Amino acid sequence: MKQNILFLIIILLLVGCSKEPKVVLIETPKTEIAESSFDELPNWGNEDYSKALSSFLESCKTSKTKALYKELCSSGANTTDAKKFFTQNFTPYKIDTTDSKEDGLLTGYYEPLLKGSLTKKGPYIYPVYATPRDLVVVDFAKQYPELQNYRLRGRVNGNKVVPYYSRKELSGKTLDADVVCYVDSRIDLFFLEVQGSGRVRLDNGEVIYVGFDNLNGYKYSSIGKYLIDIGEMSYAQASMKGIKDWCDKNPSKVDDLLNKNESMVFFKKKDKPATGSLGVVLTPNRSVAVDQRYLPLGSMLYLSADTKEKDLNRIVIAQDTGGAIKGCVRADLFFGYGDEAGNSAGKLKAPLKLWILLPKNNPKESM
Repeated sequence: MKQNILFLIIILLLVGCSKEPKVVLIETPKTEIAESSFDELPNWGNEDYSKALSSFLESCKTSKTKALYKELCSSGANTTDAKKFFTQNFTPYKIDTTDSKEDGLLTGYYEPLLKGSLTKKGPYIYPVYATPRDLVVVDFAKQYPELQNYRLRGRVNGNKVVPYYSRKELSGKTLDADVVCYVDSRIDLFFLEVQGSGRVRLDNGEVIYVGFDNLNGYKYSSIGKYLIDIGEMSYAQASMKGIKDWCDKNPSKVDDLLNKNESMVFFKKKDKPATGSLGVVLTPNRSVAVDQRYLPLGSMLYLSADTKEKDLNRIVIAQDTGGAIKGCVRADLFFGYGDEAGNSAGKLKAPLKLWILLPKNNPKESM
């Protein structure tokens, strides 16, 4: 991550000496950005600047946001005019795909609320597993610094490390792992894995928080895309609700469908609500998941998406990542928790335009 930020700083400094329109190619990550202005941000005049500032200051509690924006985190806490704070201290840069021919994609995610129990009993029969004891994670960073963002997950077989079990293989095994709790729906459990964190209301009335702890090491595959490819639903129908409805109508095919995604997530009990990869509690409608190969965690973004119900235009903070979030103009907007948030998140699939807001003055010192 430090290497990515350094590239961003160096390249911005180089173009900062030019009086020509600034078009910046960030080689690592490979993200093309071009200087823009607040006047070019769709619906900027109707932004809730105070809420945007609050989300920025919350993110400033993390080291990565502080590294990017430095003294702006302090001055933002003391400002009396939120709009002026943004316009005087930041410059928007439009983020484009490498060929600049297509818009990106905005989807939504949320913190689901499941029903569960600490003991296995009907209907609570589906285990929410912690990380298995035989899962080995190999970190290459010390020996191969260029692979610092990569981890190899597997298991020891004799004197070799071999791939860990796939979802299908795990479905027929008793894992050597603690069980955080048991829930009453395998479909809801699957979408808990997709979301990465959630809440479970236990049969005794207590609500516990569960969050991502580890993976089995397989690449994420979209079951919605699979259903589209085999002609079971259209692209527009392949929302979370659409997939759940399909599962309700085809119970005998559910296991085969879920196994199309070989990736499996393991969880741990947490003491607070959904926390993203940045380490801060996510803010509904202001936190997004991004692909950190292209956009640094902790960065402030402006998104614009045209949806069927209403247009979304606002400042958001890159506070999370996700296995399905791939590309530079790609974001997943966090909606909060519960059914209402789930309905909003499940329906969102819209073309996206994205800007990154960078310090206007002395970017080297600020970042």
